[in-house]
Amino acid sequence: MKTLEFYRNLPEKECRECGCKINEQHESYLYECEHCMNKHEE
Repeated sequence: MKTLEFYRNLPEKECRECGCKINEQHESYLYECEHCMNKHEE
């Protein structure tokens, strides 16, 4: 399997807190959406 093909077939990432889809590259290290990350900072 080619590397590009592997990344294209990964499922969409979901936020650990609320379950919303994360609009980020699949190989990123984010596990929470911006909304939930901002809640932790407040």
